[in-house]
This record gives sequence, structure tokens and C-alpha cells, in this order.
Amino acid sequence: MTPQPQADRFPCPGCSADMQFDPATGGMKCPFCGKTQALAAPPAAGRAVMISSHPLDAFVNQQAAPQLRPLSAAALEVSCGACGSAVTFQPPEVAGLCPFCGDTLVAQPKAADPLLAPDAVLPAFIPKDKAQASLRAWLQSRWFAPNALKRLARPDAVEGVYLPFWDFDADTTTHYSGRRGQNYDETETYPETDSEGRTVMQTRQVPHTKWYPASGVVSCRCQDVLVPASNSVAESKLNALQPWKLDSLRLYDPAFLAGFKAQRYQLDLSAGFEHATQTMRRNIERAIRRDIGGDVQAIDSMETQYFNTQFRHLLLPVWIGAYRFQNKVYQVVVNASTGEVKGERPYSLVKIVVPIAAVVLLFVIYTLVGLLLLSQK
Repeated sequence: MTPQPQADRFPCPGCSADMQFDPATGGMKCPFCGKTQALAAPPAAGRAVMISSHPLDAFVNQQAAPQLRPLSAAALEVSCGACGSAVTFQPPEVAGLCPFCGDTLVAQPKAADPLLAPDAVLPAFIPKDKAQASLRAWLQSRWFAPNALKRLARPDAVEGVYLPFWDFDADTTTHYSGRRGQNYDETETYPETDSEGRTVMQTRQVPHTKWYPASGVVSCRCQDVLVPASNSVAESKLNALQPWKLDSLRLYDPAFLAGFKAQRYQLDLSAGFEHATQTMRRNIERAIRRDIGGDVQAIDSMETQYFNTQFRHLLLPVWIGAYRFQNKVYQVVVNASTGEVKGERPYSLVKIVVPIAAVVLLFVIYTLVGLLLLSQK
């Protein structure tokens, strides 16, 4: 069971200011006097021992009382009026800008609503300066991007945010029916006209597939099926940030959020599992094709049972920047555990048209000069 947070503030033993989590050291650091303080070291045992999981059925069927509480007793939450994202932060951190759309958070913060308690957090390993260096390298490779994108290179343009994920494990048994295909070639004779206009007969090998019925049962163990529980960042972008360093997960402690923002899950547990079954289905289909064998396979039907289904509520770290261009929001996200950068940007019509126009103009000038020189000869 995840322990209750024990503290809401993390006073510096040197100057009593509020300390923040420091990705560079993995401990707490005072932003004013620079004093550091270590957090409890993770146990040497593996992840399965460190992080507890919960039976999905018991929670979905309300047989188990959910552990509902805010991310910390001092956590404040504010909703963005532009994109609707709920942003959680812990004083003395302030609301500031929405990390998901770049709009100013003007709503009055309120005490954070309780939620299904996080089981684990993946601490940020990439400090902000290194994330910005990766971001600047990404920006420099974006040809024809508008100048508005360059604002993301500013130190205040990216924020550290912990995003919610559901992490599912399940055993599956699937009954299937399908077909196994065996490839073979047949020799085919066909007429062809040669260089002298004569019709000659040629042969060629034509591939064919012979199909045989197949059916059976396969069992799969699906582990660490991650489902983003945030609607504020595109799932495709978050999936592209994988892999995450899940072997470095730590038991949830609000200290990791000091100096960062967080987001509550927007996809509930039941919907999260439905989404996870899509990923599991792809793994099961690969197992079925291996079981069918042959050269090619066709799956006609499959019925899957899920059991021993467990889940964890995880918080995973990103550095994220957002800006608006022509009334559309663009985001760039850095995986704060690996440094991987994924983003989107518009194309600047001016930056595309002007160089092309310059080339055309130079060509016209060169042509006219050439014609003028020819006319003088």
C-alpha cells in the first residue's frame, strides 16, 4: 500500500526556504543557498518488490476502497480556460503559464481534488538545462519554422510536468481460429514477341498460396502496458517518447513534485484498461501467428480472457513547452528520463516563399544579363 505523504513543505536546513527536487542529483536542492539534501535511497530489490500493484477487478467492481487523496495536502489545482487542462502544483510554485498550451492561467487556484493515489513516480533524471540543450538542437534542425517557435529556446519557456499513466499487467488465454498458408511456385507458359517479330513461348514462376484450417489456444503474459491518462498531450507523441526507465520507479513521495507541476488523470481506470487491451491484442495476434506457423497466416476469430489483471498509477516526467501560432497550439515534449525530444511545428510561408522568390529573381536577372550581353555582340 502506498504510504501517506508525510510532508507538504520541504524547508532548507540552511536558510529555511523551500527546497526543490533536483534531477541532477536525485535529491532536494535549495534554489537560494544551494544546499542539498538526499532523499531516501531506493531499495536494492527489483521493481516488482518496490512497487505494489492492485487487482483491477476489485477496483472496477468497487470491492476495494480506492485510496483517494490529493497529490499532497498542500497541492493546489487550477484549470486552464484555454485548453481545459487541470494543472496541479505545490506552493511556493505558482500557476504561471499552462504547460500544455502556453496560455496564462488566470483562474483562482483551489485545493486539489482527491484522486486515486499514485503508486509510483519516475523521478526526472534530465535537468532543465540539459532538456533545453536538447530542445535547442531540435529547434536548429527545424528548417522553415516560424520565428514564434524560437521562443521555446528561452529558459522560462519549458516546464517540468509529471504526467499520469496507467500501467497494466495481465495473463491472457485466447481461443482462435484461422488459416495457415504455405507458399509455392507454379511454372506458367506464356507467349512473347521476340526482336524479329516472331511469337515464342516463355516460362515464368508464379507464386501461389495454399491454405489450411488452423485453430488453437495461446497464453500470453502482458506486462507494463502503459496507457497515457492525459488528454492534454497527444498519445502518439507520448508513445514516441518511449521507452521510459521503469526500472527506476520510486514509491510516490510528494518531494519529487517540488518545483514541478503535475496533472491528474483524465482517462479513468476502466477506460484505461479498455485502451490497454488494444496493445495486448497486438501482442496476442503475434503469438497466434507464431502458433499457426506456415509462411503466411490469417486470423478469422479470437476470443480472449483476461485474468490476474493488475494495475499501477504512475507519474512520469516530461519537460514541455507550448506556443500558439495562427490560433493553433504546438507542443514540444522532452522525456525527462531519457532526453528524447518529440514535437510539432508549423511551416513559415514567408521563410519558404522568400528564398524561392530570391532564387527565381536571381535566375531572371542572370537570364536578362545574358540576353543583354548577347545583343551587344
